[in-house]
Amino acid sequence: MREKTMNRILMIVFLLLNLTACAQIQVDIPKNLVETEIPKVSTDKWRELNHARNEFGVKIIDNKLNIEKVKEINTAELKIDGGNIIGINRGEWGGKLSFVPNDKDKKEIEIKEGNIKFVFEFNDKIYFIEGLAHLSYSRGAIFELKKEGENFTYENIMEFDDAPEAFTIYGNKLLIATHQNFYVVENFKKELIFENTFWSSLYPNSIAVVDNENVYMGIRSGLVKLDLTNKNITFYKYNE
Repeated sequence: MREKTMNRILMIVFLLLNLTACAQIQVDIPKNLVETEIPKVSTDKWRELNHARNEFGVKIIDNKLNIEKVKEINTAELKIDGGNIIGINRGEWGGKLSFVPNDKDKKEIEIKEGNIKFVFEFNDKIYFIEGLAHLSYSRGAIFELKKEGENFTYENIMEFDDAPEAFTIYGNKLLIATHQNFYVVENFKKELIFENTFWSSLYPNSIAVVDNENVYMGIRSGLVKLDLTNKNITFYKYNE
């Protein structure tokens, strides 16, 4: 009996160790992304980054951090029963949120005008994020989208004084990089982690999370690593 109990304990430990190993995310920063001193906004070094056209995106694929050059994406899409929710963002030329039915005989339903950046499910509800940074204007908001039959309504849940640019879900939190700030949103209460950062006008486009101390963000001209616990920023500049 004691031997069976011991074998069971060893099996559980073995399974836990395997699960931990599988959960580890491999991070290899490419050699052409070099850790560099963070430039101050509006300096020559910062302008060099802003004028470049190399946009880097990040995402986790097969437990590995994937870093690659990306192009601007102006649409967001979420499949729901009966069709797709589609968001469009055309910058200063506007955008919209629509429902496109699977049934081709039914018309598209326009839900809202605005610059729609993201559409997503979170805790069994549907949300979308809107934002625009143009000239001196920079604002955004999170909305909850509700569907009753063929009718859609939405509610403003949270506003930002800076346009949301990149977003991900991490556990029960939303991580949001705005035009020049970074927020953690939990229970729809936002915490400002980084404020007035150097990535202003460097257009964050994606966020990938290893853990709280290793959050990666793709921007123009390079890669940013954020330590949310100790509130440190590391910048990797792209060198051709």
